[in-house]
Amino acid sequence: MYIGGTVISSVEFHGNMSLVIFMSKCPLACRYCHNVELLEDKTEWSFDKVKSEIESSADFLDAIVISGGEPLVQIDAVMDILKYVREIGLKTKLDTSGIYPDKIQKLLDFKLLDYVSLDIKTTFSKYRKITGANVGFNVKKSMELINDNPDVHLELRTTYVPTLHTKKDIHNLVDEIEGDVYTIQQFRNKNVLDPALEKVEVPNPHDLRKLAEEIKPYFDGQVKVKSAEFGEQII
Repeated sequence: MYIGGTVISSVEFHGNMSLVIFMSKCPLACRYCHNVELLEDKTEWSFDKVKSEIESSADFLDAIVISGGEPLVQIDAVMDILKYVREIGLKTKLDTSGIYPDKIQKLLDFKLLDYVSLDIKTTFSKYRKITGANVGFNVKKSMELINDNPDVHLELRTTYVPTLHTKKDIHNLVDEIEGDVYTIQQFRNKNVLDPALEKVEVPNPHDLRKLAEEIKPYFDGQVKVKSAEFGEQII
């Protein structure tokens, strides 16, 4: 399996100390991607090495987060890891673009997920503009599948990039999505796939909060803003 690294985090799975495993590879070309080094990474880990990494920290961990890249490119490896995590009694979280609904269904069928963070790049009809691929329908299907499983907590999150999104886009997006949480994330202009975006100004966190306040009445769930200046804020 291809893994770019791991990190211990107290913020990736709210309320849980987690080991985050960054799976390499992703078929998308999101212009603002800030994990560019993972897209074509070929660092190989054995399953035994993954287990050893988990075991070395297990005494103070609550959960394992599988992130990327797009983890579901390596669905067999993800399933092996999550089955092991279930065996040792830790919680599980998946960060995904949602472009593989069939693979998400497989994980749901095996009851391997407690929490999913689903990246919603933009309105489903405008996906090609952001990702280079017309995969919005797949993401919508993944969202619906997860929502059909009441035991899985679903967070939807959008990275707001001023030159790629408008406030109207976010208002329109909220009309299309359903989940437990919607998070607007602050774009970061460092280490991005499209060098032109390095010149784009980072959104003001106060403006993001105002936008979140505007959409809150139209989303049936919790609304958050995540920024470098203030961390995660519940609106």
